[in-house]
Amino acid sequence: MPVEVTWWGHATCTIEESGVRLLTDPLFARRLAHLRRRRGALPPPEAAVADAVLVSHLHADHLHVPSLARLAPGTRLIAPAGASRAVPGLGRLGLRITEVRAGDTVEVGALRVRAVPARHDGRRLPMGPHRSPALGYVVEGGARTYFAGDTGLFEDMADAVGPVDVALLPVGGWGPRLGLGHLDAGRAAQALAVLGALSAVPVHYGTYWPIGMDGVRPHEFHAPGEEFVRHAARLAPKAAVHRLGHGESVRLEAGQ
Repeated sequence: MPVEVTWWGHATCTIEESGVRLLTDPLFARRLAHLRRRRGALPPPEAAVADAVLVSHLHADHLHVPSLARLAPGTRLIAPAGASRAVPGLGRLGLRITEVRAGDTVEVGALRVRAVPARHDGRRLPMGPHRSPALGYVVEGGARTYFAGDTGLFEDMADAVGPVDVALLPVGGWGPRLGLGHLDAGRAAQALAVLGALSAVPVHYGTYWPIGMDGVRPHEFHAPGEEFVRHAARLAPKAAVHRLGHGESVRLEAGQ
């Protein structure tokens, strides 16, 4: 059974398989605090149609309450443990919230969603007392599709994530510097090699950029996708990298 991946920008993707639509880290805003959308039109209304939404962690560019408000009432939201307590606005959206930790699994129609660890600070910012894990998710159907959320490389990544066919990997950020707990294009290619996926889609780049920083290291905004293709060709030569434009889709079979 093929899986179809659509990239809407930043870390927002639709994963569709076996008639089930999953949406990752929805961010449908023109502007978020000091960030503005610099590339790609805002996703159309159908982007918010999903059987379930996967939220990787509580940072506002991954758990964005106004974007989640566009979901139909009763949509299932799978989020890290502690999300409802740390973000009280979630409880007013009318969503069915399932909180998970690494190792937990959730059935969504014919698909199985498995939460896996990520190396990233998952707390809601500004820093508060409520801790919540950062997670990735492996969607298991005919194919095994890994959505990494935000993560750095970590020692037992291959064992923690398990074998996957498709990897949706962050390759950049929204500013001129990436701190700890992130993948740049080179480290994302290393992760692809470690995971052994035969298909990859780079995400989390080329969408949002700080206001007033257009002239500061613009290479960091424009280039990560192309750099990931180049690094992956060297480090994971058996993998096919599908560098999508905003709103573009690719259909993949397990093992492709």
